[in-house]
Amino acid sequence: MDSESEPYVRLATLRQLHQVMADMNTARSLADTLQTVADGVVTGLGYELACVNLVRQDGDLVVAALAGNPAAEALITGRTGSRESWERRLSMGEAWGDLRFIPHTEGWVLDDDDVPQWYTDGPAPRFEDEWHPSDRLFAPMYTPGVHGGASGELIGVLSVDRPRNGRLPGAWGREALQMYAFQAAIAISNARLRANMQRALVRLEREQQALRASEESFRQAFEYAPSGMAIAEMGGDQHGRILRTNDALCRLLGRPASAMRRYSFSDLVHPEDIGTLLRTSAEGGRAELRLGRRDGTYVWVSLRNSVVADAADGPRFLLTHVEDIEDRKRRELQLAHRASHDSLTGLPNSAELRARLSSRLCQRPTAGALESLDAAYGHPAYDVNGHGFDFRPGTDSLDGYDHHVHTVAPESERDDGTKGLAVLFCDLDGFKSINDRFGHNAGDAVLIEVARRLTRGVRDGDTVARLGGDEFVVLADGLGRADAQDLAVRLRNEIIQPIRVDGRAMRVGASFGIGWAHCGMTADEVLKSADERMYVEKRSRPKQHRRAG
Repeated sequence: MDSESEPYVRLATLRQLHQVMADMNTARSLADTLQTVADGVVTGLGYELACVNLVRQDGDLVVAALAGNPAAEALITGRTGSRESWERRLSMGEAWGDLRFIPHTEGWVLDDDDVPQWYTDGPAPRFEDEWHPSDRLFAPMYTPGVHGGASGELIGVLSVDRPRNGRLPGAWGREALQMYAFQAAIAISNARLRANMQRALVRLEREQQALRASEESFRQAFEYAPSGMAIAEMGGDQHGRILRTNDALCRLLGRPASAMRRYSFSDLVHPEDIGTLLRTSAEGGRAELRLGRRDGTYVWVSLRNSVVADAADGPRFLLTHVEDIEDRKRRELQLAHRASHDSLTGLPNSAELRARLSSRLCQRPTAGALESLDAAYGHPAYDVNGHGFDFRPGTDSLDGYDHHVHTVAPESERDDGTKGLAVLFCDLDGFKSINDRFGHNAGDAVLIEVARRLTRGVRDGDTVARLGGDEFVVLADGLGRADAQDLAVRLRNEIIQPIRVDGRAMRVGASFGIGWAHCGMTADEVLKSADERMYVEKRSRPKQHRRAG
């Protein structure tokens, strides 16, 4: 990473740093946070070794975590160095912003102090900016201040060694390490806050007297936590009703504390996330879901629950930590959409089409599997079509097959009233000539308009996908044969209307093949069937009639 100049830092490097910092801030305990901090220096900043020296209550610094060298980890983890020795180190050498670099020409005087350290071997430097095995680089970590800066209280020191590129860190590498140390201090402070809160909650559960003694410290930890916090009732008719919220949660949702007490989380959660919330409403529950703001919008949050008790046998409450993850979730959703949708038309792409189709189809058991099931159940498990019709005694289904609603297709060419999942395979006629005559920009404009017309011509809930090139597929559920044929005619009539591109009126035709999906088929088999019917339909019409105008 350090070999990259500041204007040319790779996006992959920034993503890696973002992921490292995200992991650091989502660790579940103080010990996990400290180890994640050390690991992040190795994985995200390009150093081979990293050590977290944490300030203890007595002022000395203990080696709390180490990454990059198992032998060094076993040797010095848990050992302490005096505060005096550390202050001497942080006053020597060269100041690189908040960092402190002690070159090998000065570091020899520290070899005999009481700070735990490891020794690395290597040749002497061959050029000016090469890292020497005895060079030392420290990144102090200070408690975050009210306005985002360092307040001056030292909470620990990051020691790093052996950059992978073998060179002293440049301006970008120094700034990255300094920013990382600042974020690490925030993560450690938050982890300590959470740990202190959990310890306070344990005391609250054991006895009422401890509750009164720690009430003020709990109040401050709750009220001034940087992320949202809420206390809700647990159990009974009022389960989930919010009793108390902190200022951070009120700001996040744009609701005053007095209004928040009228709700439960189930009142605020997005309707699609109710199931997720119910699965999370327990001790240790974690989930990512959407909560409603006062203005009617929703924000993505991460919920983490803990259980607290008012007394030894008193009522139990749910303590919920709410973290804003809107930015991360938006990026994830954008990436997922780009991966599953066509970049030109915005329609679902081939992979997404196959996924949606496959989700509706189950594979019927083979003859051998049927015999095995018959033997296991002691009676026939499936009918002649391969559908389960009998159940294992004492259960509601056959190994998951009948949790699925089977997709069936009309069995005859005439419309017998059966409704099924119609697959309309559409291939444009005359599209190549548009590309040849007017260029690919005109062709792209035609494809975009065809996609819009197809989308406009289907029902809500139907799928219009671009399979590739000038091929489109429509999935329409609950149609009979006549319905599917009518739909194909309507869509073709929409497509053949003139399309204006750069002042020119262009026309393309469309050939449709109608296939039917049913369980026992794969997605590719369904698409192949519809494709073959499309070619039959295309060949059945004279060439001059395939494209109108």
